[in-house]
Amino acid sequence: MAMPPRLPSLETLRVFDACARHGNFSRAAAELCITPAAVSQRVRGLENDLGKPLFVRSGPRVTLNGDSERLFSRTSAMMALARAAIDELRDLRTLRLTVTPTFASRWLAPRLPAFEAQHPGIAVEVDASTDVRASDAYDLAIRSGAGRWPGAHATPLFAIEATPMLSPRLVQSTRLAHPRDLARVALVPGADWPRWFADQGLEAPELPTPVRAGYPTQELAARAAVEGQGAALLSPRLFASEIAAGRLVRPFAFLLSGPHHYWLVEPGARGDPAAAAFRDWLLREIAAR
Repeated sequence: MAMPPRLPSLETLRVFDACARHGNFSRAAAELCITPAAVSQRVRGLENDLGKPLFVRSGPRVTLNGDSERLFSRTSAMMALARAAIDELRDLRTLRLTVTPTFASRWLAPRLPAFEAQHPGIAVEVDASTDVRASDAYDLAIRSGAGRWPGAHATPLFAIEATPMLSPRLVQSTRLAHPRDLARVALVPGADWPRWFADQGLEAPELPTPVRAGYPTQELAARAAVEGQGAALLSPRLFASEIAAGRLVRPFAFLLSGPHHYWLVEPGARGDPAAAAFRDWLLREIAAR
């Protein structure tokens, strides 16, 4: 009698689940407290066992294919059940929060310990990603955009803002008395530069170089500005600490605001007490600043 195929180990499925959520082996490794090499080995072994690839690799970024999307929907449900069972024993509720990377690192991370101190029965699990997650893969999401997510309730947090910021060294070497003076400065690519110049009454041809789509996050654009690569359009709300520390300078008062916002997105029904506690805390924190 033929033996049924051996199931992958729970640890292997846990590694796969983390890679699928993060879209990056290194971030999955950091969550699991193992090395990226160990993650790659687990994924390679799982792919060999199944006889098919599970991820499409593009540099450090990995995405799921059709077969692995189905597997991920099952592992997500399995991990959620296991987590819920452990949390019940610990009298703890895990809140699965998926957040855009810049908001997660610049706004949420410094404030999250205060929420957890106020709510010791709630553990927040943060998935920093721009990807849209399946509705059963998260409890709350913080996303940017126009606020239209079918089947979900979206609460506006604040408008996406942007103003030029540069390194102090670059400011010292360039006289920036008027917005038109930015034409003498290298610009960190960003899609909103034409709108920023137009709102200053300046024509697009005054841009020193063609403006490409830019970096995928403000975090990366800010890093380029800190390193002196040029002026970047950044949010003074999110990068206030960089300005206060003197790593970035905001030379002009004018601020692009909107039309897109950051939103708190809640899938399905709104009956979860832990999600409600986080929502109320988040809105209070934003209103206080």
